Amino acid sequence: MVSVLPLPPVTARCRHRALASLAVAACLLPLAAVPAAAAGAMPPPVRPEDRASGAMPPPVRPEDRGDHLTVVVRHAGVGRDGRYDVYCHPEAGRHPDPAGACRVLDENTRWGRDPFAPVAPGTVCTMVHGGPATARITGTWAGRPVDATYDRGDGCRIARWDHMVPLLPRIVGPARTEPPTLGSLQAEPRTSVSA
Repeated sequence: MVSVLPLPPVTARCRHRALASLAVAACLLPLAAVPAAAAGAMPPPVRPEDRASGAMPPPVRPEDRGDHLTVVVRHAGVGRDGRYDVYCHPEAGRHPDPAGACRVLDENTRWGRDPFAPVAPGTVCTMVHGGPATARITGTWAGRPVDATYDRGDGCRIARWDHMVPLLPRIVGPARTEPPTLGSLQAEPRTSVSA
């Protein structure tokens, strides 16, 4: 027959610590296994030869940005006529002042209001002609398609054009859109005609 002797108190404490350590290890084992299992799901690091082979996506091109407008200006005069591309957020493009163009667009953009809306039908406008300049703006602004035309056929359309400067070029020409100066108000000297 086997006799069981009681363990001394130190041995009982060791057994208790061993069981506690074993319980902690059993709880930590699943946590240690997660990174090992997830390591297979992670993509491998990018190697230099991967970059050279075209495995990386191409950089974002300006034409892939959301806010892109093409402005075509005609009959506005030398240095103003032409086709301009404007990209906003960040500002770029073939435009004389892309930062100013984007700034005026941002200032004119309001919730529920089309910044490119034409003059409302029936609007009373002054009968002043602002010259033959025309412009067409196409593209995408604030996620919406844009196809707007501009001219300077009356006071309302002149104001609409001027509201988009510097996206559209500033026109100072046959019709004054700025307050007159003292020199422009003086009468021309009369010449006397002898008989």
